[in-house]
Amino acid sequence: MTNTIATCIWFDGKAKEAAEFYNEVFGAVEIISENPLAVIYKLFGRRFMHLNGGPGYTVNPSISFFISADSEEEVNTIWEKLVVNGKVLMPLNTYSWSTKYGWCADKYGVNWQIMLGHESSCKVMPNLMFTGKHAGKAQAAITLYTNIFKEATTIAISKYEQGEHDVEGYIKYAQFELGKLPFGAMDSSADHSFHFNEAVSFVVTVDTQEEIDYYWNQLVENGAAGRCGWLKDQYGVSWQIVPSILGKLMTNPETAPKATYAFLQMSKFVIADLENAVK
Repeated sequence: MTNTIATCIWFDGKAKEAAEFYNEVFGAVEIISENPLAVIYKLFGRRFMHLNGGPGYTVNPSISFFISADSEEEVNTIWEKLVVNGKVLMPLNTYSWSTKYGWCADKYGVNWQIMLGHESSCKVMPNLMFTGKHAGKAQAAITLYTNIFKEATTIAISKYEQGEHDVEGYIKYAQFELGKLPFGAMDSSADHSFHFNEAVSFVVTVDTQEEIDYYWNQLVENGAAGRCGWLKDQYGVSWQIVPSILGKLMTNPETAPKATYAFLQMSKFVIADLENAVK
């Protein structure tokens, strides 16, 4: 069963501007495609999509992005650019887990954890923080995701011990891979005002209806179906299950209007209905 997993970030009209900003910050953005609705690119080889979705959803710290820096100079350079007109959540400093680490939200609200010496199979890695009613469920979520996706494995799990600053047994830090891409996870019982929302979602692109049905049914169980291929899993994390043919239909001026009308009527994507709509 084949798939690719991309990360989608929701913007209010600033998708392209943000992509250009990240190229200035990291110098590693490779644009794949762009249109008024979305910009698709790779950052350090990992696929991202910026969606001009309007004012509906705001990015928050529930999903942040680790950047594994190779030197203290790289940490400082990235940090100094990201914090301009942004917000510092944890100051750039020496901590028990890293000699150089900081957490900030950039001017678009996207959260970054910049860390010297952080090891993962990709230089950029999304990190999921399980808060509120989902605090303490990070390990169950990792088990769910690694059972659903092929080429998936748990790399590391570190739990809070008695006397540490969160609930004993909660995940302090974990790393797992889906489709050979690294993800991080952690629990937090603190009284946060944020939780997972549609502002950051994960896009699973597949080739067949069988694959759409598989990922949709597995991920939506005990969650909630949305529109246009979107769903929320039982932990509130948003996913988009998308057929690869959609990209071809949307980049063809002759088929794009009909394809758009068709998928706007859908919850789960149905490839046959898309194909019939553009005939």
